[in-house]
Order: sequence, then C-alpha cells, then structure tokens
Amino acid sequence: MGLEENLKSMNINEEENKNPNPNTKDEEDGELEEGEIAGEEDDTTSSSLKKGVVEQPHQLEHSWTFWFDNASAKSKQAPWGSSMRAIYTFSTIEQFWSLYNNIHHPSKLAVGADFHCFKDKIEPKWEDPVCANGGKWTVVFQKGKSDTSWLYTLLALIGEQFEYGDEICGAVVNVRGKQDRIALWTKNAANETAQMSIGKQWKELLDYNDTIGFIFHDDAKTHERSAKNRYTV
Repeated sequence: MGLEENLKSMNINEEENKNPNPNTKDEEDGELEEGEIAGEEDDTTSSSLKKGVVEQPHQLEHSWTFWFDNASAKSKQAPWGSSMRAIYTFSTIEQFWSLYNNIHHPSKLAVGADFHCFKDKIEPKWEDPVCANGGKWTVVFQKGKSDTSWLYTLLALIGEQFEYGDEICGAVVNVRGKQDRIALWTKNAANETAQMSIGKQWKELLDYNDTIGFIFHDDAKTHERSAKNRYTV
C-alpha cells in the first residue's frame, strides 16, 4: 500500500471520532430525530447496534506527545523552551482524532506559538539526548496556509510512513507574523542517506514544489539564523 493510500485509510477514522458516541448529544439535549418516539426502543435493533459499536482501538506503533509553547508566556530574558508544556500523550488512532478535532489548528494559533508532536519520552529540545546529534527539515508556508500540510505530516508520523521512521523524533509548526513553518526533527544528522530519504518522502507527501533544506542542530546552535543547509531536496 502506497503513502497516499495509507494516509487515506487513517482519515477514515476522523469522521468516526468526531463524536465517539453519536447518541450522547441527543440524549443530553433531549432532542429527537424526525419520526422518533420518546421511550421507544427496538430490542433487536438496540442489541445489533451495541454489538457493532464495540470495537478494539487501533494501537499506534509509538505513543506520541503534543507539546505547546505559549507565545504570551515567552520572555526575552527566559531560557528557550522554559514556557513549553506537554499537553497530552496518545497511543491510538482514536485518541489522536479526538485530540485533533478539539484543538486549534495552526491558522487559529496566536503569532509566536509553537505546537509540537514528538515521540513519547523525547522532548522537543536540542538538549534532549535523542535530538542532540540531529537536525531538521523545514517547509515554509504563507501565513495561515499550513493546516493541511500539518495534518498530513502528523498522519505520516503516527502512521509510520517514512522508510527511515526510526530516525524521526517529531515535528513542530511555528506560527509567525508573516509565515508558518513546519519542521521535521530527526536523530542522526550525519546519516545523509536517511535524511535525504526522509526529506524526499516528506516533500512528495506534501506535494511541496519549492526546495527544502536540512540544518544540523549543532550548526543552528553555533550560527543561529545564519546556519546553512547541509542537505537540500
């Protein structure tokens, strides 16, 4: 099964998880569907429905954690990452959709916000031992135009769509005044074969036409914004 087909199969669960219990809202609101009679229940139908609803959750290969860096809590004097907080860890497709459908997408986040999705136990910081020798691929979008690519990136991560998936640490979307950026963090920056494969697959997945670059974290620490791409696709 190809990359596109795998992502589409994961999308099927989105509609199912917008309301995990379709009857809950109607019961709470006291509203009835057209033609429904209060108190009326077909035992046979009810039994069949209950049997159909009981399903095992779709377990992911890894657990993942959403992290949020609150723009309003940032201060020039505070160390980088000091306002970053872990929000929720999920381990099934159902949990992912329940979270995704109830959180702000990048276009709705405040300028300066950073929203991360990393493998559980890996912090989205250069200092994390797993990230220390890594780097990142980055794609750039017009302001407010990154929502779809962010979703596709998340689905590719949790669906283990990359050939060198063990190299993946996670992804982050950075919301800025004039543009949005999505970065894909990896473990071993010096592994050129793995990094080039990841960059090519990601660019193809997003149908992204511009050149994308890979920066080593060590270069970013030393040269900051003047750090140059080591690899490009």
